[in-house]
Amino acid sequence: MADEELDLTGGAGGQRVLARLIEDEMKESFIDYSMSVIVQRALPDVRDGLKPVHRRILYAMSEAGLGPGRGYKKSATVVGDVLGKYHPHGDSAVYDSMVRMAQDFSLRYPLVDGQGNFGSIDGDSAAAYRYTEARLMPLAAEMIADIEKETVRFTPNFDGRIMEPTVLPSKVPNLLINGSSGIAVGMATNIPPHNLREIVAAVQMLADDPTVPQELLEATVTGPDFPTGGYVCGTEGILDAYRTGRGRVVMRARAEIEQVDANSERIVVNEIPFMVNKSRLIEQIAQLVRDKKLTDIRDMRDESDRDGMRIVIELKRDAVPHIVLNRLYKHTQMQSTFGTILLALVDGVPKVMSLREMLLHFIDHRLVVIVKRSEYDLAKAQDREHILEGLKIAVDRIDEVIKIIRGSSDTESASNQLQETFELSERQAKAILDMRLARLTGLEIDKLEEELGQIRAQISELLEILGSEERRREIMKEELDEIAAKYGDERRTEIIGSVGAFNVEDLIVEEDMVVTISHQGYVKRLAVDTYKAQRRGGRGLRGMDTKEEDWVEHLFVASTHDYLMIFTRAGQCYWLKVWEIPTGGRNSRGKPIVNVLNLEGKEEIASVVPVREFAEDKHLLFCTRKGTVKKTSLAAYGNVRQVGLNAMNVREGDSLIDVQITSEGDEIILATSGGMAIRFPEADARSMGRATEGVRGIRLSTDDVVVGMVVSRPESNLLVVTEKGMGKRTDPEAYRLQGRGGKGVINQKLSERTGKVVAIKAVSDDEQLMVITKKGVVNRQRVSDISLIGRATQGVKLVNLDKGDVVMDVARVIVDDDDIEYDEDGNPIDPVEYDEDGNPIEPVDGAVVSEAAAEAGGDTEVATAHDGVVEDDAEPEGEDEDT
Repeated sequence: MADEELDLTGGAGGQRVLARLIEDEMKESFIDYSMSVIVQRALPDVRDGLKPVHRRILYAMSEAGLGPGRGYKKSATVVGDVLGKYHPHGDSAVYDSMVRMAQDFSLRYPLVDGQGNFGSIDGDSAAAYRYTEARLMPLAAEMIADIEKETVRFTPNFDGRIMEPTVLPSKVPNLLINGSSGIAVGMATNIPPHNLREIVAAVQMLADDPTVPQELLEATVTGPDFPTGGYVCGTEGILDAYRTGRGRVVMRARAEIEQVDANSERIVVNEIPFMVNKSRLIEQIAQLVRDKKLTDIRDMRDESDRDGMRIVIELKRDAVPHIVLNRLYKHTQMQSTFGTILLALVDGVPKVMSLREMLLHFIDHRLVVIVKRSEYDLAKAQDREHILEGLKIAVDRIDEVIKIIRGSSDTESASNQLQETFELSERQAKAILDMRLARLTGLEIDKLEEELGQIRAQISELLEILGSEERRREIMKEELDEIAAKYGDERRTEIIGSVGAFNVEDLIVEEDMVVTISHQGYVKRLAVDTYKAQRRGGRGLRGMDTKEEDWVEHLFVASTHDYLMIFTRAGQCYWLKVWEIPTGGRNSRGKPIVNVLNLEGKEEIASVVPVREFAEDKHLLFCTRKGTVKKTSLAAYGNVRQVGLNAMNVREGDSLIDVQITSEGDEIILATSGGMAIRFPEADARSMGRATEGVRGIRLSTDDVVVGMVVSRPESNLLVVTEKGMGKRTDPEAYRLQGRGGKGVINQKLSERTGKVVAIKAVSDDEQLMVITKKGVVNRQRVSDISLIGRATQGVKLVNLDKGDVVMDVARVIVDDDDIEYDEDGNPIDPVEYDEDGNPIEPVDGAVVSEAAAEAGGDTEVATAHDGVVEDDAEPEGEDEDT
């Protein structure tokens, strides 16, 4: 529908209304509003780096005589001048903009010299403008310099009374050294501040050669330089921003670790990321401590003063400072992101630019200013030369000049006579008439000639400048050298490697640690030598304090530099470095694993596999409670992800119980709680993808479940442990090798004395064994002390249990020479054995434990019979039924 003009009165001279579609009117009005916001409020000009309100504040202060070195004036005066003459908006908008230009934590190079309370990095607001005072900083004066020489265009103000500049001459590349941020309609800008010396060097480089290689330009401007210092992590986001105009810069607080005493340390934060509120940061850390997301912090205080920032974070004993620091970076604003958008107005049009484009626009602006300044100076010099030439003529012929003046009836006739006689202009004649007699002295005549010579030299130089762009570029470079020498400083922000390149592991001593994980998810690590070796049958040392409803489920030994691949019963895999696990005392419960691992919901841990590297020739073999096995290349899990991944598809009603590393030629033994076991080659389980279900490993009887899996290797024996503390070692060859999927052979003779099988392990004579019970008792003993006996036997007593206690898990420990005590003759000393009440047992000469006694479940007595013992070669019915 075209616009139509309607006569609403029906008569001549009546009002007429233009009818048009509302969508057209809305579109046009919104575009007008958008352009007003973009050009007049939100975006800076690429030439001087200022938004209109900032430009008007600086110009108004200059016009009011508030230059550097002059006295301060009330901020209310400045705000009033800006509002009344240039900026018809709210006073808070003007004052807030002026306050920001005075804050050394907001601008890298402040432009306003404020006196009074201009706010703080803690978020405190500035005092009202009737209390504060201000004047221009010297650097701001450099931006306004030469404005009186018609170097920039002026435009009428909002009411047409006075003129205001559309841009400042700006000797300083302000847009890049101070940055800018603003949200317009449909677009935004976010330009980080930079170091003045680096930007000046880049401008000079491009002034010499605008096609200088990008790599050389990026080597000169190394990255943002924030007023609050801190770190920038990595250069990828910086390079993206410099090349495309958009990039993501990761900022980190600068923190140091101080030693308090031999057992405790603290973290001291000296610098924080740009635009981060210090008070809110401290509150954020305190809230995380209250929420128990940061459990290693015992105290925190703010010791900042006028000399600098200092946030002290006191750590608990045995806390790993670098781990706490990394968690602070992860969960707080100690690490934040600056989303760079290099957008500014170019000839009134918003444009996203690269670093090179921004610098070239500044160079073009300065060259234009130098031309206009030179033209202005040339006009002034030529005008002065013209006057001096007239005065020189008058001085040279002074007698004639005096005669003409004395013979004239008035000034006008004298002027006309001088012009006719000496061929002077009206201005020259007027200058002669205005000349004082004192100028006729010899000294003054010499000065006149000297000044004329200087003016002519200046004119010659200005003509040279206007005739040579190379000369103008040299002048610009010289002016920038002066600016850099006067106002430049060292970088405050340090650029370090990317976040992923930060390797805390180099600071961690490599040593073996005992790692325990309880049923309710408490984890800790402690040195292997915490537990003293004992003979079998001893009471053991308490390895963890647990609640009645909690007990230790996993115990193993790993190096601090190993990865822990943590598999849940649902088939999920997570990764964790051993050194990231908090240390704990022998009797402590440890820390909730959710504090160190990103577990989802109520996931239970099934297996933990220590791994140093993810090799192609190694495999992970999975085993579930219902007898399913799956083999997958270890390299398929090398992409360490903090959120974890699906390691195996576990059917509903089933659960993962164990995962182990295998290689070609290994043999696998699966054992059930009902005393059965199967031995088959590792090659029988074909390699499969990561997210698969697997194949049958053993055929189970009703109500029977798999309790363990062993990768059998040469020179190792199979250790079987029951819930009542009985155990035995058996040669794996006693288990007939058969195909995967059969029922297997008898592994353990079960009785009320033994209980069901709870664990199997592959062990050797030079190792030690840790047996851990439901109540948290840990018993450490030599494997060589456990009898090597037949397959279908009950075994010997490994640990004396308290009433109601049962064995939950078993772990192997590599024995060191330091664990063995020797007598004066160099013979090893056997530890003392204890009876069920914890009393030492005197050794009996000639007492042995025979295999028959072991088969009968005896300990220190010789058994006379072994009723019901199934011979080694006997196999249960249906054993050969493979799938």
